[in-house]
Amino acid sequence: MRSSGILMHISSLPSNYGIGTMGKTAYDFVDFLKQSGQKIWQLLPINPTSYGDSPYSSFSLYAGNPYFIDLDILHEEKLLEHSEYHNLNWGDDEEKVDYGKIFELRFNVLKKAFERFIKNADFQYEAFKQDNYFWLYDYSLYMALKFDNNNLSWQEWDEALRKRDKEALHQKEIQLKNEIEFWKFVQYKFYKQFYKLKQYANKNGIKIIGDIPIYVALDSADVWANPELFMLDEDLKPIEVAGCPPDDFAKTGQLWGNPLYNWEVMKQRGYDWWVNRIGTATKIYDIVRIDHFRGFESYYAIKAESETAEHGTWRKGPDIELFNTIKAKLSNPDIIAEDLGHFTEPVKTLLNATGYPGMKVLQFGFNSGEDSTFLPHNFKRNTVCYTGTHDNDTIKGWLDSLNEADLKYVMDYLNVDNKDDCIYGLIRLAWASVCDMAITTMQDLLKLPTEARMNIPSTAQGNWRWRMKKDQLTQELTQKLYTLTKLYWR
Repeated sequence: MRSSGILMHISSLPSNYGIGTMGKTAYDFVDFLKQSGQKIWQLLPINPTSYGDSPYSSFSLYAGNPYFIDLDILHEEKLLEHSEYHNLNWGDDEEKVDYGKIFELRFNVLKKAFERFIKNADFQYEAFKQDNYFWLYDYSLYMALKFDNNNLSWQEWDEALRKRDKEALHQKEIQLKNEIEFWKFVQYKFYKQFYKLKQYANKNGIKIIGDIPIYVALDSADVWANPELFMLDEDLKPIEVAGCPPDDFAKTGQLWGNPLYNWEVMKQRGYDWWVNRIGTATKIYDIVRIDHFRGFESYYAIKAESETAEHGTWRKGPDIELFNTIKAKLSNPDIIAEDLGHFTEPVKTLLNATGYPGMKVLQFGFNSGEDSTFLPHNFKRNTVCYTGTHDNDTIKGWLDSLNEADLKYVMDYLNVDNKDDCIYGLIRLAWASVCDMAITTMQDLLKLPTEARMNIPSTAQGNWRWRMKKDQLTQELTQKLYTLTKLYWR
């Protein structure tokens, strides 16, 4: 069935508290999607962000971002006084997230809610802890230890804690009992709010696409608790790390720094770690988008001491064996493969073998004088068409950066006479395409300039900050998108 939707992270929703939350404006956004004829809301990873504020680098693959917990809902539940959060300075710019201020304030507010909650915890809390024990135990212990160690990475903790000495951990569990319970409470409230929001979206005909990164952050509970699954030396330091070779996005490549998987160990264990990860994701989301899908066919390994990604080595990944195992154990989950980047014939073979839809990004298609697989006349149905992703410039910013010949090619392809008409023209092109699914970003729908882009790859600071203003979801915009969506039977 043909469908369309909007890529809009929770952090980008309007709110009075510095960052988007799962409160009223999230429900308003679902209403906008329904009224404009959409069937999809795509999110970036909803996990806690670490240094650099990237949702693709988290302290946990399973935990939800505490920043997204709506404080007004906690107030309605009588866990917060209005005065405890309403008048705090959450940031001075309604269009940019100030992560420093939020980190400084948010946990103190949540601890006030926790202190009230824990005096009379409901039975659902105990059930949540039991159901999620497989990740919640390590995560809550990890976060308590992290704060106890001045927020240092576990790589810099005392050896006994780094190597999970049973006696050392037992002593810390006693010492940090209240702090550990706090992190469990935070996750309980996150998922309670998230599932209620998802239920509302689903009831209104909106499916949630969730994004999961292929790799895990070194500074995470996942690596700390499962070092045998990663390429670490005897001292638990990375031997080689992940990244991408040089390309048009980054001239010296992208040095992500994530530890690489020990695929031999994972294979010996029947890929249980991945089956569990994908299985959990399919419970959280309706559709799962796997970032950097090509890394399963072969992955780029860079020596841990390298300063750039220019001199890495390609290694063979688990390939179709992993996905055959996942399909057998999970009854063929609904997955989108992010197949961008170094797309070789073996990667194409893997994608075809899985049957998963790949991605086409219109911004990649317009190099004058040459044909491209990113142009709609070359698309096939089992594909998701994007105007751009979180890693692209906004359409407006991209158009401003084009040379004269490429800009003319865009305008000729869209049959428009004015550069400003290209923004909506590209959204129309995506919606008109043969692809089963079409997605545009909220920034492109609002025709915003470069300043609104979500991320510049290979830059560590200043990303993931854009927020929509409260008055930007107009009735005119709703009707315009609805008319387009109905026209192309999405």
